[in-house]
Amino acid sequence: MDDAFEKLGAVNLDELELDSGKTLKHVEQAYAMYGTPKDGGANVILVCHALTGSHHLGGDDVPGLPPGWLNPILGPGRALDTSRLCVICVNNLCSPYGSTSPMSPDPLTGAPYAMKFPVVTPRDVARAQHAVLEALGIRGIAMALGGSFGGMISLEYALQFPRDTRCCGVIAAPARLYPQAIAYNEVQRQAITSDPDWNGGDYYPGQGPARGLATARMLAMITYRSEQNFAGRWMRGMNTDSRPHEWGAKFKVEEYLAHHGSALVSRFDANCYLYTTRAMDLHDVSAGRGDLNEAFSPLAGKGLLAAGISSDILFPNWQVMEIARCAGKAGARADYEEIESDNGHDAFLIDFDQMDEILRFFFKREGI
Repeated sequence: MDDAFEKLGAVNLDELELDSGKTLKHVEQAYAMYGTPKDGGANVILVCHALTGSHHLGGDDVPGLPPGWLNPILGPGRALDTSRLCVICVNNLCSPYGSTSPMSPDPLTGAPYAMKFPVVTPRDVARAQHAVLEALGIRGIAMALGGSFGGMISLEYALQFPRDTRCCGVIAAPARLYPQAIAYNEVQRQAITSDPDWNGGDYYPGQGPARGLATARMLAMITYRSEQNFAGRWMRGMNTDSRPHEWGAKFKVEEYLAHHGSALVSRFDANCYLYTTRAMDLHDVSAGRGDLNEAFSPLAGKGLLAAGISSDILFPNWQVMEIARCAGKAGARADYEEIESDNGHDAFLIDFDQMDEILRFFFKREGI
């Protein structure tokens, strides 16, 4: 993918009203754009990224950002065909990759916000992204699309701004977070806040609670894969057969988790992780909107794609089916598809052949 294909930029918002009633001042939002917007945004696909992802979707590596994660389906001739579509991804609030977060300086003190940063919700994140598109002159979009935490944001975007959104795509995400997922998140946060190096969140400019963040990521990785995946890759394989009863011997699955824990520590911020997982906990499209069927009423007459994953233990497929069912009852052209994979929740980041096919079919049906 040609470097010139990707445009990285940032938009500064004077303020953002939050669901909590608080106002966040001087909000910076980083974004990436692929392709050219036309007709005020009629060809724009807003891609909302997942928990520890970023707005960098494709192309070559960019210093300070993780590798582009949507490369296999982004570009001319692919599902997200940039010869006719314009794909935009805005970095989420509370992310360490260029948008305002707990790492950012508090305008009142000049010091990092840390835990003084206000708690945000997916609705807040979606509202900030809508303001970015307005600042870019985009009045309406063809689709808001996201996976996992990004799916929660894309759903909230479509529900808050139905006049500006033709279609919505939710991949491996629920209409509201159920207790087991909240429980997973709380244990991860406890791992971080129990680390003495967290220091109540005031660890800047140091690395902070590296052990706690690594442990949190290790737990998360268990929920991102499946039993079939772990057994198929390693079963009970170990890094050595010579002394299996010594502590130095590790099962391969243990090494896998340790690797991903260390990898996240090298690229993510612990306070950002706390805030983003809490935002996920607060996801509930029915909050303040009646029951679930009533909550989806803004999508009446619009296209909705809900795609679950057969082996997902974090957000099981029935939770994604619930979106399609409730949206359909509310009058949306709702379509449920399923990614058949043993890769678990992360299948939407792995099984791109199925993602490509699902998106192409939906785009054709909706005339995108």
